[in-house]
Amino acid sequence: MSSNNTTKINKTKKIVILFLIIFLFLSILVISIFKTISDYRRLPTLQSTKKELSVRGDVVSADNFKIASSKKLYKAAIDTRHLSEDKIELFLNLFSIYSDIPYQKLKNKLKKIKKPGNLVLSYNIDSRTAKNLKELAFKLRKLKVFIPRKVKGGKILRGLSISESGEKRLFSYEDTLTPVVGYISKFETKDGKTKVKGIKGLEKSYNKVLNESKDGILKGNRDVLSYISFDKDSIIRKRVDGATLNLNIPLKLQKNNELTLDMYKEKLGADEIIVSIMDSKTGKILTLASSNRFNPEKIKQSDIPSLNVNAIEYQFEPGSVIKPISIALVMDKNRIKKDELLFAYNTKGKANKKGEYPKGQYKLGRYTIKDDHQFKKHYLTLDDIVIFSSNIGTLQLAQRLSGPEFYEGLKRFGFTRKTGIDLPYEKKGVMPKVWQFAAGDKEKKDNVFKATVSYGQGMTSTFMQVLKSYTVFNNNGYMTTPKIVSNLIHDGNNYKPYDDKAEKIISSKTANEIKRLLVKTVDQGTGKAARIEGLEVGGKTGTAQIARRGKYLKKYISSFFGFVNDGENSYTIGVTVINPISTGKYWYYHYASWSAVPVFREITKNLIKLNYLTPKKDIIQELN
Repeated sequence: MSSNNTTKINKTKKIVILFLIIFLFLSILVISIFKTISDYRRLPTLQSTKKELSVRGDVVSADNFKIASSKKLYKAAIDTRHLSEDKIELFLNLFSIYSDIPYQKLKNKLKKIKKPGNLVLSYNIDSRTAKNLKELAFKLRKLKVFIPRKVKGGKILRGLSISESGEKRLFSYEDTLTPVVGYISKFETKDGKTKVKGIKGLEKSYNKVLNESKDGILKGNRDVLSYISFDKDSIIRKRVDGATLNLNIPLKLQKNNELTLDMYKEKLGADEIIVSIMDSKTGKILTLASSNRFNPEKIKQSDIPSLNVNAIEYQFEPGSVIKPISIALVMDKNRIKKDELLFAYNTKGKANKKGEYPKGQYKLGRYTIKDDHQFKKHYLTLDDIVIFSSNIGTLQLAQRLSGPEFYEGLKRFGFTRKTGIDLPYEKKGVMPKVWQFAAGDKEKKDNVFKATVSYGQGMTSTFMQVLKSYTVFNNNGYMTTPKIVSNLIHDGNNYKPYDDKAEKIISSKTANEIKRLLVKTVDQGTGKAARIEGLEVGGKTGTAQIARRGKYLKKYISSFFGFVNDGENSYTIGVTVINPISTGKYWYYHYASWSAVPVFREITKNLIKLNYLTPKKDIIQELN
C-alpha cells in the first residue's frame, strides 16, 4: 500500500473521530439543556400577583364615631432551616424590639420546634408593626442572619416574611352601646385567613352586608426589578370592604344615658334598667341603653347574663302601661260617652280623715280585682281612671269590646307581633286566645281575660313592643317601626335597609284624647316627677309583679312610657326598671313613680343638655 493511500486513510480517521467528538459534545450539550429545561427549578415566575385583604365594615354612630371597626392583622414567619445558628440571639433581640413581643416568649417558641421548618412567630401583628418588620427583614438579610440553603437545582434563601393573616374586630368605646351592638366570633377562610362573624346584636342582624367584601388584586408581568409592569393585560381590582352601618344613635347621647342608668341602678338596687328614645314620627331610635353592659373584646363569664338585648328578648307582664291602649280601643269604637261616670266599687267602709274611701273591690266570678288608689268619690271620670290608674275603671271599659275586637285591637297595637326592629332574636310575647277573650260575649257577661289584660296582667310583652305602641299617641294615631340603622354605605352605594311607612292604628281624634290624658297624668297624677316646665310631657306608670311558673313573686317591674315634645322635636321614651328594692327602708322604690319616672326625667334632661329638646322657657341652668 502506497504512502499516499495510508495518509488518506489516516486523515479520514481523524475527520471521523473529530466529527464523533463534535457529535458527542453536541449530544451532551443537548441532553444537558433538555435536562435543565425539564428539571424543576426555582425560577421566579414571569407574572406577579398581589392581594390586598378586605375587612368587615364599620358601625358608625349618628355623630360620626366608630363604634365597631376592623383592622388588618399580619403574620410574621421564618423558616428555621435558614436561620444562622450563630446569629439566633441577634435575630431574637431585634425581632423582640421591632414587634414588642417579649424575648423569652420568642425563644420558647423556637425551642419547642420538633422539626426544622416554617415557624409562625405571631398572627397578631398590626399594620404599623408590620411595616417596621418589613424594614427589619431587609436589614436581617444584609446582616446575613438568614443563610441560603441548597435545593435541587440551586440555592434558595428565605428570610423573615410578613403577610396578611386576617382581621381583628375593635370596639373603640368598650361597653358603650352594648348589648345592642352585639359581639363576634372568629373563623378561618378556605385560604387560611382569620375573619369574624356576628353572633348577637347589630353585628348579627347585619352580618351579611358587613362581611360583603372583595379583596384587592394587582396582577401583571414582572419587570427586571420584580415590580409589576402594568399593561392592557394587567388586572387591577380595588379592595372593597364590607358595608358601613350608619346608626340613628348619637354616641354622646347614648353615653350620657348609660351613665344615668349606672347611677340609678346602684341607687334603686335594680337587676337592670332599660331605656330607649324613639323619634315618634320617623321611628328612629336615638338611644337604646341598658345598665347591664360588657366589653365585646373581653367577654367574661360574669358577662353572660348581659349578652342578650333584653329590650326585645325579655318578656314580662307590662302592668298599667297597657291601660291607655285598652281605653283607646274602646274609645275608637265610640263606646265611651262624653262626661261618663263609672262606679268605683268603693262603698264598703267609711272615708278616712282625708275624705278618701277604701280602695275599690270588683268581684268577677271567683276573682276580686282591687284598685291601688283611694278616691274621695264613688264615681270616676275617664280622667280619674287614667290619671290615678284605676284597674276597676279600665276593666269596665274593656268589657264593652267583644273578644275578637279586643284581641285584634291589641294585635294591631303590636302585641304578639315582632316590632320589626333591626335586631335578631326578638320575642313576641303571649296573650290569651281570641276564644278566651270571647267567652261570655253572647251572654254579655264579664270576661276575666279581658279584665286582667286590660290593665296589663295575664299577658306578656317586650319593652320594645310597648315603646312602639306608645308612638301612636304622639303621632296622630300612626305607629312607627323602631330602627337603629339609618343607612348603609357599600361600594359607593348609599341606601336604607328598611321601609319608612307608618301604620294607622286609631283615629287622630282618639290618639289626641289619650295624649291629653297622658299629659294630665304627668301634671296631676302618678307621673308628676317627670314634669319639666316648657315641655309637653305625657306618660303612664306601670308596676307589675314578676311571675315565675304561674306564681307571682315579691319582685317587681316598674315602667314609665310616654313622650316629650318641644314643638319641633317629638320623642317617645320608655323606661323599665327590673326588680328594684322592694323591702326595707326604701321599699317604695318598686313603685314606678319612685323609680322609672325619675329616670325618665333624667333622660329628658340629657336631651335638653345635648340640644335635642329646647324648652319654651330657659330652664337649662335650673335643670343642671
